[in-house]
Amino acid sequence: MYILMTIMRYTVVTAKVDPQTKRLAQETAFELGMPLSVVIKAFLKQFIRTKSVTFNVQDERPTKYVLDSLKKSEEDVKAGRVSPSFTNAKDATAWLDDPNASYANGDKVRDEV
Repeated sequence: MYILMTIMRYTVVTAKVDPQTKRLAQETAFELGMPLSVVIKAFLKQFIRTKSVTFNVQDERPTKYVLDSLKKSEEDVKAGRVSPSFTNAKDATAWLDDPNASYANGDKVRDEV
């Protein structure tokens, strides 16, 4: 008679995560009744099985910085402070480096120094 024994061996996966994210992830896992390691193992197994990564950002909110940047961009577009269209990065870079470059409305890209 043979007794089949399976010995599980584990390895440690190290990931750098800010403390708040780790704490919130641990709390969320706890609310669901499992340790965070179970969530991470399940994610890795799904990743292997599907060969894809899916994120649900339905509840994400843009930061104040992003909202302020979008507002400024909208103001720039309304004022005509937009660049010409470019077909390649070389031309775009040349326009940005040009000390006389101006936007569609005629405003200079750089103030006179």
